Amino acid sequence: GKNHLRQAIKLTFQQGPIGPYRVVGPSSLVAWFLQYSVMGFAFQFFDHSLSKMLGVKPVYYGPELMEPPSDTPQPLDYQFKSTMARMLSPILASCLESQVSNRAEVQRYFGPEKFAQVEKQLNLKGIARAAGPAFLPNATRNVIMCQTTFLWTPTTYKLYFPQEYKSKSTLFWYGLGFNIFVGNVVAITQQALWGRTLDYAAKNGTIRYTAIIREGLQKEGIAAFFTGPKWFSRVLMNCPAQGILPWFYNEVLPLGERTSLDFVRDCVYNPLLRKKGIQQ
Repeated sequence: GKNHLRQAIKLTFQQGPIGPYRVVGPSSLVAWFLQYSVMGFAFQFFDHSLSKMLGVKPVYYGPELMEPPSDTPQPLDYQFKSTMARMLSPILASCLESQVSNRAEVQRYFGPEKFAQVEKQLNLKGIARAAGPAFLPNATRNVIMCQTTFLWTPTTYKLYFPQEYKSKSTLFWYGLGFNIFVGNVVAITQQALWGRTLDYAAKNGTIRYTAIIREGLQKEGIAAFFTGPKWFSRVLMNCPAQGILPWFYNEVLPLGERTSLDFVRDCVYNPLLRKKGIQQ
């Protein structure tokens, strides 16, 4: 159909101005709060852990972004290990984020009562139930946005942005633009697949991604997964928070990093762990 954005607004507020908030439960509030904080913490944890294990440097971070790129070539085996660390870190961090947030997002999508019905239909158990329906497109979307925010933005800024124009303000706008015109352009396809998967699950009591994609393309073509209004609504929802994360992560977060580490050392490590022989 036409006027997708108008239809979406009408459906969203069909039960009145506070209608959208009636589907927000406690788990949704907790998951939303944790979503962005978990992603940054998880990426840094996995990136540093994998880099240390493989003997390579982690992703460019903080003041490093403002320094000129090195011209020293790296050995082939070092490049391979570095690539492996860069590939795995966003995947692991995003899966952790989706494990935290996806089930709550599905609950918001359906509402608590409908969600319980769909969950019962799907008969999910154990880890699958904790992850929630349509976990795969949710995690794929998060991988794309994690790569955009914590990998591609700082790496391309460090290596290719003109050195004479590097500053906090250019990093802010560069990260925002990369989020809008690169990350969200790709991520919206997975967001659309996530929604279609949930509709399919509610109707059929099962999830078959091949059938969902085929059905969408047959009925609407590429518009099933990407349109201007879909992209615009995704940008309005995501960009104000995640679009400025590269700037916050590399310019604001390092300001308090030393203080936080000193606090953990003085209040946790020294009094509790050092006596037990646990190394920092």
